[in-house]
Amino acid sequence: MRKLLVIGIGAGNPDHMTVQAINGLNRAEVLFIPDKGAAKNDLAELRRQICDRFVTNPKSRRVEFEVPVRAEPTSSYRSTVDDWHEAIAAIYEGLIRDELAQDGCGAFLIWGDPSLYDSALRILERVRLRGNVEFALEVIPGITAVQALAASHKMALNRIGDAILITTGRRLTEEGLPENAGSIVVMLDGKCAFNTLEDKNTLIHWGAYLGTSDEIIISGRLGDVGDEIERVREEARRKKGWIMDTYLLRKPDVGQ
Repeated sequence: MRKLLVIGIGAGNPDHMTVQAINGLNRAEVLFIPDKGAAKNDLAELRRQICDRFVTNPKSRRVEFEVPVRAEPTSSYRSTVDDWHEAIAAIYEGLIRDELAQDGCGAFLIWGDPSLYDSALRILERVRLRGNVEFALEVIPGITAVQALAASHKMALNRIGDAILITTGRRLTEEGLPENAGSIVVMLDGKCAFNTLEDKNTLIHWGAYLGTSDEIIISGRLGDVGDEIERVREEARRKKGWIMDTYLLRKPDVGQ
């Protein structure tokens, strides 16, 4: 039976690669590298650099594939994502069928960790349920942007006795700060949802391109740095053509 490895490769720094991840790369005969277009070529290039640096298996080869662009969300966000995942599942199925021998081993290189706001595992489950190709699955965890954010700001994610919530910019805009979490990590925020919050005393620890040579970090009260983060973020996005960022929010009245 075919074997698929879903390997977390960290938040952008090749040094984030774990020994387990490096061993996984070298077990695979085929390394699948997604191409998200010219604007995000850096993301594919980082995967290539990781392979150049760590892969020593002489039988290894790389297969690059185009990722379809997700449509702009309609009135049904879930429906839009569902259609996008279905299109990617068809691509995954073709890759597995056409590029892997029946007893072959392939690997998908996943930014950050496969378990946190990444859909590769859900999409592969779609492929399995189609019933056209059989495969065994193994997941290798990676360092997330959340961990890299905390490390860059030299801080613990939680305060003593405090709960942590991990959410998205869309949910933050819709729901605001939850009452039951003193520390809130926000991911997938393309519209600077933090600036919609009413309490400008809220503390923010923000970071982009975490762990890389392009890393940018800013922290402080929203009232003091919110507009600066939005400006710096837009300048960086225009310069590189893409941006990956995340941030942690804290209510100012919560203890250490």
